Amino acid sequence: MAVLVGCRLLLQAIRPQTGTIEAVRRLQEQTKSFHNVLNNKLQYIRPTSNGATRHYSSDIKDDLSIRYLDGEDSGIVVFGINRPKQKNAISKSLVIQMTEAVESVKKNSKVRTVIICSMVPGIFCAGADLKERAKMHQSEVGPFVSKARALISELGNLPMPTIAAIDGAALGGGLEMALSCDIRIASNNAKLGLTETKLAIIPGAGGTQRLPRAIGVALAKELIFAARAIDGTEAKRLGLVSHAVEQNKSGDAAYLRALDLAREFNPNGPIAIRMAKLAINQGIEVRLVHNGTFSISVIPTKDRLEGLAAFKEKRPPRFKGE
Repeated sequence: MAVLVGCRLLLQAIRPQTGTIEAVRRLQEQTKSFHNVLNNKLQYIRPTSNGATRHYSSDIKDDLSIRYLDGEDSGIVVFGINRPKQKNAISKSLVIQMTEAVESVKKNSKVRTVIICSMVPGIFCAGADLKERAKMHQSEVGPFVSKARALISELGNLPMPTIAAIDGAALGGGLEMALSCDIRIASNNAKLGLTETKLAIIPGAGGTQRLPRAIGVALAKELIFAARAIDGTEAKRLGLVSHAVEQNKSGDAAYLRALDLAREFNPNGPIAIRMAKLAINQGIEVRLVHNGTFSISVIPTKDRLEGLAAFKEKRPPRFKGE
């Protein structure tokens, strides 16, 4: 709809105008308006499974789409990587845009779940953009790698649940990005692998730590040493992903399963979920304490009181993240 409105603006602008200066001024103003429509927040309509429609807003950038769902899905944010010609390879621009997006949701207490997916059919992320890397001056390579590593670390440190929806190939840095998420869902025909040893390098953004924690040390070594890529079904068997789903005709089966999972999280206390994530993440890093359990301070919240009241009154709780 936005594009059609923009086209009408341009058609009106190029019709003969009375007065050359006035025509040029109108053309400039309306072209600027069309540009803003395409690049600023747009309203989208997405069909749901029951035939209804769901609205959401989106920030459109060069390499990344950021969608804030609303209505019943309010609190779910979707990062969509969109570099079709480069197979969603990680570039300087993508690192900057994703870093800004991560910082934005980290500070937003209304965000309950972040889903990372691809806007490009058949690909999740092919790893580092080696063509861009080859053109970098040697002095640029180190800072870029550091920023990419920092991005993946920050993604892993987000306080809310994160889900990687893998509907295509996730290789090298692409799989490392997915590994930094709390939960991974893959289509059965997706390809996943840390294949860096084929290039005589090693995974450099946490893969050598996160993959062994996901599937065990021996299997992680085998996959990395062999530079082997496996499909989604095998990834599920090994424990690399939580769910492997049959790919659909539109190529977004993993995304739809991730969305269903985020909807399961949504009704529950957002502060409690964040604290549970913190307790799990910190708990696996330390020895068991307090008679065999790891504990964190319990902070009294309004949501906690609401949960108790709802249980007593036999009604659904109305959590506000407070």
